[in-house]
Amino acid sequence: MGLLARARKEWFIIGIVLVILSAKLEPSVGVRGGPLKPEVTITYVAVSLIFFNSGLSLKTEELTSALLHVRLHLFVQSFTLVFFPLVVWLLLKVLSLTAIDQWLLRGLQTVSCMPPPVSSAVILTKAVGGNEAAAIFNSAFGSFLGIVVTPVLLLLFLGSSSSVPFSSIFSQLSVTVVVPLILGQVCRGFLREHLERRKLPFGAVSSAVLLMIIYTTFCDTFSRPNIELDPTSLLLVVLIIFSIQLSFMLLTFAFSTRSGSGFSAADTVAIMFCSTHKSLTLGIPMLKIVFEGYEHLSLISVPLLIYHPAQILLGSVLVPSIRSWMTSRATLTNVSPTT
Repeated sequence: MGLLARARKEWFIIGIVLVILSAKLEPSVGVRGGPLKPEVTITYVAVSLIFFNSGLSLKTEELTSALLHVRLHLFVQSFTLVFFPLVVWLLLKVLSLTAIDQWLLRGLQTVSCMPPPVSSAVILTKAVGGNEAAAIFNSAFGSFLGIVVTPVLLLLFLGSSSSVPFSSIFSQLSVTVVVPLILGQVCRGFLREHLERRKLPFGAVSSAVLLMIIYTTFCDTFSRPNIELDPTSLLLVVLIIFSIQLSFMLLTFAFSTRSGSGFSAADTVAIMFCSTHKSLTLGIPMLKIVFEGYEHLSLISVPLLIYHPAQILLGSVLVPSIRSWMTSRATLTNVSPTT
């Protein structure tokens, strides 16, 4: 693949780097009260647009085929929204004794509280030949569930860090998340055939808006010279993130393939990706709402910004191995015992 083709494919990752550099060079443009007026354009318009776009693109009409696989859904949602944050919380009890930046560690906790992503887990599950319907269901259902559960988890684990009252958080969630999401789904009901025919770039739109949110978040940080990011802590957090992802993928694989689990090989693939992947598209706006006005918001956001490309990179690297495992399982299943 040529350099230009690679750049076009990874434009969002490149965009994250560019907007952070831009924020470093001229933070006054995107700070609160600056020319972009992020307290209105980002807090309300951009966040609402992301969730309206999510509602418009979520194919909830395709979920009925996967609806009855209750055990799989229960495992995925409980793993990602209960087991994941609890294990990370215990891990951070140990890591807090080290010299790693405390705000980056709190950022790891926020990652653990996020719902599954709408896209990456589904794409990787489909690439391997896993249970795509189950992946779509858990991504969509997790997104809806995350609207309520994620803020509660953030306040439960990091409540003392929030400068916004609990009631204000949920009133803003209603205005900028719930209402746009429902409106998007209502509009999809009327425009479904047109949307399917035109194949609009929903993912690209959300990603572009997300870059603006990331830009203004880091503008706020770089406008405060007393906030610094320790390079050693950052490197350690990157290693911790890859270790967490790989460990949890192996754990979900071991659980779903054990004797008597009742899960097929295709189910296992969906479980591995949906249980361990976390949503950046929903996560950054959530953090923006829950920690609005908090000076360390960008540092708390850094682990989530790392986790997103890390999960895609690790998943992509593992796709051939998982596909080979599925092929071998299918071969063993189809072989008849010799007489």
